[in-house]
Amino acid sequence: MSKRNAPALILSLGITVGLIAGSVWLLSKTSPGLMPILTGQPQQSNGGLFGERSTELTLLGDTFSGYSTFRNSEFQQALNEAGVTLRYEDEFDQRIRAERLSQGRADLVLTTLDQFLQQRPQGKIVGLIDRTAGADAVVLNTKRYPNLKSLLDLSQLVQQEKAQGRRVGIAFAGDTPSEYLALVLDTKFDAFNLADFDIIRVADASEAWALMQNPDQNIAIAVIWEPYVTQAQQQGYTVVLSSKDAPGAIVDVLVASDQLMQSRPELISDLLEAYYRRIDTNVRDSSQLQAQIAQDGNLSPNDAAAVIQGIEFFTATEAQTWLKDGTLERRIGSTAAVLVLAGRLQDVPQSNELYTDQFIAQAASNTQALIDLVRADNPELADRLAGRERAVSVPPTLQASQIQAAPNIGNLQVRGQVGFGTGSSQLTAEGRQTLDQLANEIKEFNAQTVAVRVIGHTSRTGSATFNQTLSRQRAQVVANYFRGRGVQHNILPEGKGFNEPLPGVNPTDSRNQRTEIRLVRIN
Repeated sequence: MSKRNAPALILSLGITVGLIAGSVWLLSKTSPGLMPILTGQPQQSNGGLFGERSTELTLLGDTFSGYSTFRNSEFQQALNEAGVTLRYEDEFDQRIRAERLSQGRADLVLTTLDQFLQQRPQGKIVGLIDRTAGADAVVLNTKRYPNLKSLLDLSQLVQQEKAQGRRVGIAFAGDTPSEYLALVLDTKFDAFNLADFDIIRVADASEAWALMQNPDQNIAIAVIWEPYVTQAQQQGYTVVLSSKDAPGAIVDVLVASDQLMQSRPELISDLLEAYYRRIDTNVRDSSQLQAQIAQDGNLSPNDAAAVIQGIEFFTATEAQTWLKDGTLERRIGSTAAVLVLAGRLQDVPQSNELYTDQFIAQAASNTQALIDLVRADNPELADRLAGRERAVSVPPTLQASQIQAAPNIGNLQVRGQVGFGTGSSQLTAEGRQTLDQLANEIKEFNAQTVAVRVIGHTSRTGSATFNQTLSRQRAQVVANYFRGRGVQHNILPEGKGFNEPLPGVNPTDSRNQRTEIRLVRIN
């Protein structure tokens, strides 16, 4: 799936307006609010359904398949026949994309949330497009280093190579969700530091995929996207973390310029109405979209299905909920925190100044009317249109042995001290504060695919029996604290006593009194 940067495969996807629950949505003058009048600057027209003048909007994006509705030729043709012009342009440089919006040389841009925060164009988020749910992934077990199964294994390799004066490589497409996932690893996981790697930035995931398959390339880890993620899994590579495990990490947004919002706000509302109507159609039946992906990308049906499976499109009602109930604000805060820790932002911005829900209201009302229409006869479709199906994330019920046997992802970075009273399992004030932060970190991960092992350790002071019991009690206290803070994941408390001291640290050293928060893959 070509995405975000100079493409290897250009996917021009078709989403056609179709029959939904017995109602045909027509792009016509008799469908008020459906007409997207597209542009900040009126242009002369030869007339048409909407009078003597038409308008045009310039929209900047790239070849990512999630943006296909906006650049689809059939969609644009339907708008042209209505006297409307939408000019979609590929601009792969995110910095230039933001500059053009700020300078009035574009009306809207499509971008990822992390790039929006880094580039900060003069505009606001007015709509939510999609989030990836498995389409992007961190992959280990490359041909050069075939025995890596977790970030824990990778950390050992990095240290071994460093001791020999060598570094291993990581490959990903720059300024894309792949790079952001690399930043997530860098800021959230212990003993993973991008500065320890030779960073190989490529133009497209196909190049990263080729590098990791070449035993002559010094690549230990790569970040790729579909269909290469599925191909990697089929060929025995290890997907250690995907956007399905962190479902809110990669969100695509529509940003309107300040100038457009001030001069022609109705155009934004009309555009969103037309866009989300098409999304409603696609929610009902994605087979045409899948066929288009296979045709345009020269992909097999299975690869095209993998692309579809890895992208979750927002409906209007779901997008409005995110904009109104604080979900987007929290997502912005989490994304900004990663960027600050990675040195990409100076500070976390005021989230409520970055988006507005005023333009999506009519589109959401249209979708809600459709939900009400189909609810009695097709409640499953109604739930999909409302986004309720994926909003529910109930973890499976697992036995302790299943969690212990699950493949490791890695240990979360513990900022602060999970402190206890001397010889006791009572948390200190600092310990509670540290666990509050860790609870929020854990909530960023999918409870359906990720479980938590809480592993307590002590120093070699006192009897083995006492320390084994104490470490188990402390781990149980941490697990209970997480549950009290709303962590829904499967959590397994474990005590190791003083049996696993830190490498190179005297077993009696107090540094061995620690708590590991280890994430494992359960699905």
